[in-house]
Amino acid sequence: MTTPAEPTAGRTGLALLWVSLALLSVLAVRALAFTPAERVQGLAQKIFYIHVPSAWAAFLAFIIVSACSVGYLVLKEERLDLFAAASAEVGVVFTTGVLLTGPIWAKPIWGAWWTWDARLTSTLFLWFIFFGYLVLRSAVREPGQRARYSAVLGILGAPLVVFIHVSVTLFRTTHPQPVVLKPDGPTLPGEMLATLLFGVAVMTVFYVALARRRYALAKAELARARAQESDDAA
Repeated sequence: MTTPAEPTAGRTGLALLWVSLALLSVLAVRALAFTPAERVQGLAQKIFYIHVPSAWAAFLAFIIVSACSVGYLVLKEERLDLFAAASAEVGVVFTTGVLLTGPIWAKPIWGAWWTWDARLTSTLFLWFIFFGYLVLRSAVREPGQRARYSAVLGILGAPLVVFIHVSVTLFRTTHPQPVVLKPDGPTLPGEMLATLLFGVAVMTVFYVALARRRYALAKAELARARAQESDDAA
């Protein structure tokens, strides 16, 4: 049975999605028109304001997948499994964005679309892990078994997120060293840092909007399936 809160939650999630799309437009305008170009890289560096916040949103999504997966294995709470699946789908979308925008930025700067350095390779591997997570969920039909198997895989993805973050300090890579999360403070110029932080905030809102929407759809699909089972049993 549909509760009065469910339509309200659906409308709220849809409104948040429209707000995030509007904020993405503002981010694009701010990055292109109101943020100075980097002295060496020029206009190609502007994609930084989409690439890095997308990576942040992807990592946030996968950390939440892992947290919900741990919670599911402990509590056996169905909602945690559903939200983990929703977050994984959104995380794969953001990671796809990272893997597409990275080469577009790399080609004019490094002279190559792709290099097999530690961060690039591990990010691609992360994409395969969570794409496999989604394939697993579609392949296993029994709900309890599907939730357990995918929870284990979701947990295994979390250490790779940490590895990707620290890879530029552990290995010699084509990626630059951190310019924000540094012990002695950010070295990014003020206007660029403000645009980057705004981008991170926008992508966080976009992640929340997409994950909430996908979670609501998953709950609706589950309710329809159970209603159909009840009708068939009757």
